[in-house]
Amino acid sequence: MSLLDRHRAVMPGWMPLYYGDDALEIVSGSGRRVTDATGRSYLDFFGGVLTTMVGYDIAEISDAVRAQLATGVAHTSTLYLIRRQVELAEKIARVSGIPDARVFFTNSGTEANESALLFATNARRSNQILAIKNGYHGRTFATMAVTGHRGWSSSSLSPLTVHWLASADRLHGRMAGLSDSDLIDAAVDDLREVLATVTAGDVAGLIAEPIQGVGGIVHGPDGLLGAYRKVLAEHGILLIADEVQTGWGRTGEHFWGYQAHGVTPDLITFAKGIGNGFALGGVVGRAEIMNAVPALSFSTFGGNPISAAAGNAVLDYVLSHDLQGNAQRVGSLLLAGLRDLQYDILGEVRGRGLMIGVEFVRPGTSEPDPAATLRVFELCRTGGLLVGKGGLYGNVLRIGPPLTLTEDEAREGLAVLVDAIATADAESRIA
Repeated sequence: MSLLDRHRAVMPGWMPLYYGDDALEIVSGSGRRVTDATGRSYLDFFGGVLTTMVGYDIAEISDAVRAQLATGVAHTSTLYLIRRQVELAEKIARVSGIPDARVFFTNSGTEANESALLFATNARRSNQILAIKNGYHGRTFATMAVTGHRGWSSSSLSPLTVHWLASADRLHGRMAGLSDSDLIDAAVDDLREVLATVTAGDVAGLIAEPIQGVGGIVHGPDGLLGAYRKVLAEHGILLIADEVQTGWGRTGEHFWGYQAHGVTPDLITFAKGIGNGFALGGVVGRAEIMNAVPALSFSTFGGNPISAAAGNAVLDYVLSHDLQGNAQRVGSLLLAGLRDLQYDILGEVRGRGLMIGVEFVRPGTSEPDPAATLRVFELCRTGGLLVGKGGLYGNVLRIGPPLTLTEDEAREGLAVLVDAIATADAESRIA
């Protein structure tokens, strides 16, 4: 029996696998490249969903984890002092931009967002949350409730009362075609209308991704979250920045995605890249909000000695190697190359740094074309390049390579992308 057959025999049917009956097993990796079970090598432009942020087989990270393993202590729980956890919390508090910050560690971005919602609702004594359509925040009960993406909403049940704000999507919906200033004005009007009409009493907070990752790398203009914040402040409503995908310099121009908006959030959630594959997430926020939980609570595995050792090594590497600057330089190369393309199936190229989305449409329209997207996605694999896909309509290629990607590797991957898009475009004309 093949590994795929064994997977299907024991795993739930709702767990997606890329490439269907030709699903991929990655068995080794080095730098920005991975090798599958057949011995085929690929340049990785997705990094395990923007998680292998520094790359594969990085000595500094491996050495830090081995050193901790050598002590024989893989776990103690947070009922005991964990030196590496405290050290990592100190570093994250410093880079967060939040004064007098506190840090709580979890195992994932979902848990981080769940925790942030717990803190905000306790601090404000309200279960009302503002969320943005097309956003994704996780798969647990509360985080699924604030996920505005139908494909990932597995239940209509919710512990929260959620009020929805319009997405900043420029191709579809009410914000389509708007200029930056007009979009910000329309978004603020939408927020004021929601607060005036459908909320009841105090609202706990707004949770927002600076760039919607699963939603297809959709983002509003610079200053949008700042414009929201001015209205939120009138009502004492908290701002939660979901930086699970945008943090640690990935956007190039800034260390955190929120910094493009002239605002400091009350709470920041993080995960994915900070562990570079080790399970690590968390929340950093203002002390009075983080301390608002009225009962005892802790995380058995969050920030454990192994993941905290990895996290320290990752953050040190990001800062000492200026990976934010590299993301800006190499990301600009990719974005420029993709934006120069003139093909009928290309609807929009968007993103920042090494977080890029390529949206595909039916020629001559803004109608989503998931079939063309799937074709480009598969052609990329054929050409030796791994990318992701997403978007509300499944018509967006998601590009999020390790932040150590070199310019030569970027050009190599770009060449594969261009060939794949050109082939899919030509095939669409024949069809």
